[in-house]
Amino acid sequence: MTHLTRRDFLKNGALASGAVLTGSLFESSPVYGAIDPDGKPAILGGEGVSYNAGPSWPVLNGDELERLDAVLKSRNWCRSGNPACVTNDFEAAYAEMCGAKHCIAVNSGTSALIASLSAFEIGPGDEVITSPYTFIATVNCIIDHYALPVFADVDLNSFQICPQATEKLITPNTRVLLPVHIGGAPAQMDAFLDVASRHGNLPIVEDACQAHLGKWRGKYLGTLGSTGCFSMQVTKNLSCGDGGAILTNDDRLADRLYKIHSNSRAPVTNSMDFQYDPLHASNMRMTGFQAALLLSQLPSALERVKIRNENALYLASLLREIPGVYPQEIYDGGESAWHLFMFRIVEEEFGCSRDRVSEAMAAEGVNVSFGYSTGDWINYIRSIYSTSAARRVYSEKDLDDWAERIQLPNLEKVCAQGLWILQTQLLAPRENMEVIADCMRRIQKHSAEIAQLET
Repeated sequence: MTHLTRRDFLKNGALASGAVLTGSLFESSPVYGAIDPDGKPAILGGEGVSYNAGPSWPVLNGDELERLDAVLKSRNWCRSGNPACVTNDFEAAYAEMCGAKHCIAVNSGTSALIASLSAFEIGPGDEVITSPYTFIATVNCIIDHYALPVFADVDLNSFQICPQATEKLITPNTRVLLPVHIGGAPAQMDAFLDVASRHGNLPIVEDACQAHLGKWRGKYLGTLGSTGCFSMQVTKNLSCGDGGAILTNDDRLADRLYKIHSNSRAPVTNSMDFQYDPLHASNMRMTGFQAALLLSQLPSALERVKIRNENALYLASLLREIPGVYPQEIYDGGESAWHLFMFRIVEEEFGCSRDRVSEAMAAEGVNVSFGYSTGDWINYIRSIYSTSAARRVYSEKDLDDWAERIQLPNLEKVCAQGLWILQTQLLAPRENMEVIADCMRRIQKHSAEIAQLET
């Protein structure tokens, strides 16, 4: 994993290159000076900070109305039977940008995941191994096929699903590995590809829903596995309100995925051509309006990734200097898309709890969130599979045996210690990373007093 001290960061010149990028995209963004890191925190009566939380989201690039108007007037709103729909243009542009052979645009990241599992004919009795530290759509896409989600523990330092824990859970019923690039940072893809190869070339579906334009060893995330799934929901780094995409380099998979996302129909020029392939399919198509918004977003997407990366690495270098603060580590060979900046607070070293830190940062005017909770995946799955239909596939003993296999000690620590900073804050001017760090620094210096405050 890559470790970068503040001194190394400054020596490498990352500050200078980041300032150019920030200025080119957000020239009007106000820059606020750093605070006194030795001053009294706002939660103890000190003065809060002046802080730039980044641009309003989604960012408008200026040609959205023109593109939407063109779709409106074309009447090519839906791709079904309409080769002129701009959804095709987005697919071509996104595939080219990511270096993938095929892109299938869909109406959500959830649909991208569901369609990918459909392409591998996942069904009742099958097992899909995935991360427990993820948005629930990752789990629901497996349940949608009446398959069994099997949760592998995460790596405490990276927040990512652990490939070694994954391999221990493989059984004859394992049909797909579904690693999640959580927060936009890559899972350890070399290890996952190796595990998949040694166990009968298991398909890998990359949940890259938060990882647009993140990289692993120079390749874009979503292009290393059998398929890569993306969400274009409104909070995502590439957004159209709701939408998604699937990348693949496999011609056969691309053909199946197209039919799956379009109610079992191949691409047609005549909407009255009613020929169907027998697949687990549905209507998951992306409209021309969604595609038009994405085509507007694409030209600045790479620049925003660079800004977030420069700012996130700088912020991480500052936070690592503070006792008890552990920013998410990025595996060597990986580059995060930084949908989230995630870090842990270890109470014994910091001096007060994660929850207290969150309250103290909020008092300063800097928003952080707890992120995912551990949840109760065992009872969640048991409840869903308590129906008479599910009981014909999964007996009570089957679910007992499944539950015994799932041990998640690192997940519990990550959820108890983790905090998130959202991607928009990483698009603020560079100096504001120092504001965040100095707020954290002075909270830590007064942590004993903060810990004594009444809840």
